[in-house]
Amino acid sequence: MHIETTDFSPNEASSRESMLEQIERISDSFLVAHNERGTVVGYVAGPVTAGRFVEDIMFEHSERNPNFYGYQKITSLAVHPDYQGQGIAKELMSRFIKQARLKNRRGVSLTCHDYLVGYYERYGFVNKGISESQWGGEIWYDMTLEFRKSR
Repeated sequence: MHIETTDFSPNEASSRESMLEQIERISDSFLVAHNERGTVVGYVAGPVTAGRFVEDIMFEHSERNPNFYGYQKITSLAVHPDYQGQGIAKELMSRFIKQARLKNRRGVSLTCHDYLVGYYERYGFVNKGISESQWGGEIWYDMTLEFRKSR
């Protein structure tokens, strides 16, 4: 929770209850980075749903993920400030995307602020424009990374 509330503004951060529910219900899409002492220094998480885009309810409530298919969402990517700039977010994203491919997801989707669009484009995400999400009273952009199915 310290990382969540440090990296996100009070109106954007997930609640403690929501984070606990995510850990319990979608632990298969909640990846954590640890330092050499075993302390959590970052994480990436989000549910899998049939719809392509992130919806506000996903920040508050999680259902169990289906075993295969659907779209993997990212509702939180956060790294403790003391560990930023060390490639931790990049490694988390890489593993998260790889895991989504292995589970035959249709793609990965997230929402972000305008200043992060370029960051996610480096991972192959495409800006789909302003999101319908109004989480935290902010303007968000829908970003998707579609996976091509092999023939």
